[in-house]
Amino acid sequence: MRVLGAFPEAMPSGNSRPPASLASVALCLALWFLLPLSSLAGDRRPLSVGRTSGWKEKTLILLDVSTKNPVRTVNENFLSLQLDPSIIHDGWLDFLSSKRLVTLARGLSPAFLRFGGKRTDFLQFQNLRNPAKSRGGPGPDYYLKNYEDDIVRSDVALDKQKGCKIAQHPDIMLELQREKAAQMHLVLLKEQFSNTYSNLILTEPNNYRTMHGRAVNGSQLGKDYIQLKSLLQSIKIYSRASLYGPNIGRPRKNVIALLDGFMKVAGSAVDAVTWQHCYIDGRVVKAMDFLKTRLLDTLSDQIRKIQKVVNTYTPGKKIWLEGVLTTSAGGTNNLSDSYAAGFLWLNTLGMLANQGIDVVIRHSFFDHGYNHLVDQNFNPLPDYWLSLLYKRLIGPKVLAVHVAGLQRKPRPGRVIRDKLRIYAHCTNHHNHNYVRGSITLFIINLHRSRKKIKLAGTLRDKLVHQYLLQPYGQEGLKSKSVQLNGQPLVMVDDGTLPELKPRPLRAGRTLVIPPVTMGFYVVKNVNALACRYR
Repeated sequence: MRVLGAFPEAMPSGNSRPPASLASVALCLALWFLLPLSSLAGDRRPLSVGRTSGWKEKTLILLDVSTKNPVRTVNENFLSLQLDPSIIHDGWLDFLSSKRLVTLARGLSPAFLRFGGKRTDFLQFQNLRNPAKSRGGPGPDYYLKNYEDDIVRSDVALDKQKGCKIAQHPDIMLELQREKAAQMHLVLLKEQFSNTYSNLILTEPNNYRTMHGRAVNGSQLGKDYIQLKSLLQSIKIYSRASLYGPNIGRPRKNVIALLDGFMKVAGSAVDAVTWQHCYIDGRVVKAMDFLKTRLLDTLSDQIRKIQKVVNTYTPGKKIWLEGVLTTSAGGTNNLSDSYAAGFLWLNTLGMLANQGIDVVIRHSFFDHGYNHLVDQNFNPLPDYWLSLLYKRLIGPKVLAVHVAGLQRKPRPGRVIRDKLRIYAHCTNHHNHNYVRGSITLFIINLHRSRKKIKLAGTLRDKLVHQYLLQPYGQEGLKSKSVQLNGQPLVMVDDGTLPELKPRPLRAGRTLVIPPVTMGFYVVKNVNALACRYR
């Protein structure tokens, strides 16, 4: 069982064919090929294209999007967040009440909030009016009641000492929170590497075999969920609560058997079927490993395995990826929190939406391992900025992409479709900078050479806003800072998020995608029928 809340607001694809205008051009000049992340229609055999040499790229790519109907529609809260139970240590509400953290979280709203992780198995509920009495320290009630008063008192004390205005003094609470976060981080690392955990105060172990030395089969787990559902419905306040599960791991043979037994018994009891995906078991050792297409594509096969079992018993049931990690150990130091990891994350978002997964929950929003969006000093990492752009620009409707490649000298070489990945969505209708009917592309270029894309068909001669995300600083792919269209992204001095300014491109201009980069491209005023209505 997982506890989910919601942040306040601040699909098998059909065999679609490319529009006639684009198809006629392609038939005259080149052979068709489709990216694996487009509508996936027709022949998927690789088409060889000329090998590139540095910046002298001779391949022009024609791109169009089907705008009449979406191929998928995902949840409005598609990109959601997770908090690890480790923050329940003394003073946990200090972290959640930080103005800086609240600002960062609001930037990613609307979203579901999942509270879970390994430590969930070592939490115990206590039916006490004041849980603080059982552990000898201030509890949540104390913090909720006194947090704002403490802030005011510390502000006044600082004013008397330094004679400055309240609005201008440093954030003392932020420094205290960072100090506590550093101490907590050491404790978590010790527990993680020793695989020995101390109890906190909640229950319901789910990773039974690994952490408890015993297993529960799918049928029994399904019966437990049915009983839990019945219990929730018998209590008025929880009678309309949603239930999600079984939160399985990588869909190997024994895990698929567990899911099969669970769905057979309790498929109708859950509102969505959940699972977790871990890309690798600690094999990532350098930044370029995040650019390997075989690694990026491991998720697609897992999605199909999960969907096959779910659709056998409950066709159409929503599926959530309730946790995505680079490695099972919570990420890789100095890599999972770098710019390089963004290729994996953005491809995950595109692939999940394209294959009909309703929600993905990012593990973790704050300070868990090395896979978090915000570090222990409350600084946003590259994947945070990537997620922020995604939230601002991408809507829930997924569109089919059609691509044709034109080349002057056909020669055997690397397949372009594997390393150039293009996704298309209706632009987020909450973004008032763009009228309804606009389309947002997000493009991942894993090649070591630039790629030129010519917008065709319904996208021809339209104005485009570019949001190009690149590493900032001397560390390159290992950088923990990013720049947007050449300007570094940092929080403003007053603790607010910076304005995400696009770079306007003139109508009809060829898109030039730099090597080993990712970016968003809003095609304005397309008047796409699929995007005009919610």
